[in-house]
Amino acid sequence: MFESKYSKVLTVILVIVIVAIVGLLGFLAFDFFQNYLVTNDASQFVEDFNGEVNSEGDTSTASTNTVSDESNPFEGLESSGSNSNSSSTTTKTYKGFGVVGTMRIPATDFEYPILEKVTKKSIETAVAFQYGAGINQVGNSVIIGHNYRNGLFFSNNKKLQIGDKIYIKDNSGTEMTYTIYDKFETTPEDTLFYQRDTAGRPEVTLSTCTDDSSARLIILARVEG
Repeated sequence: MFESKYSKVLTVILVIVIVAIVGLLGFLAFDFFQNYLVTNDASQFVEDFNGEVNSEGDTSTASTNTVSDESNPFEGLESSGSNSNSSSTTTKTYKGFGVVGTMRIPATDFEYPILEKVTKKSIETAVAFQYGAGINQVGNSVIIGHNYRNGLFFSNNKKLQIGDKIYIKDNSGTEMTYTIYDKFETTPEDTLFYQRDTAGRPEVTLSTCTDDSSARLIILARVEG
């Protein structure tokens, strides 16, 4: 009698464990498939974009990229300086968002469009221009993206090292190679490094959350020469 009840309890526990494992595997498979679709769409767009700007030679004009407090999920990142993006005007869009260029980082297999404006939805779609001189313009340009800790967007920035290369192509078809020269963590409110002397060269700042979301991981890169 006792052995029969014990056996039934073990059977119930085994069924629960099997269901939990199947559910976990299903969730992981769904997450993997979703991530694959996002990265595949982004890579395809980058390939198409690069081909189009090379053959068409888009003309860039000045515009203003203003990020409102309501739409900016990176609290504390606003700066009192100008957010002009001199290469932001474009007829190209990615999933309904204007595009100012593309970015490739071979060290992390990163290929994404750079969206022209930071909003809650835009940085759930790709990375976006936050502040500065403009894509491939002299001065510093800040690009932000989420760290979902799953490989999407800037999730792998923590793997980047000094000397790694970043390739950015703007709407005119010009591609510049940036070399990472600094990497550090800071508070979400820190923007002192936004306005810095770039010695007459284009620079880019990549900003994302740390894995525990307590700080910002900052990557600084510049065009050599």
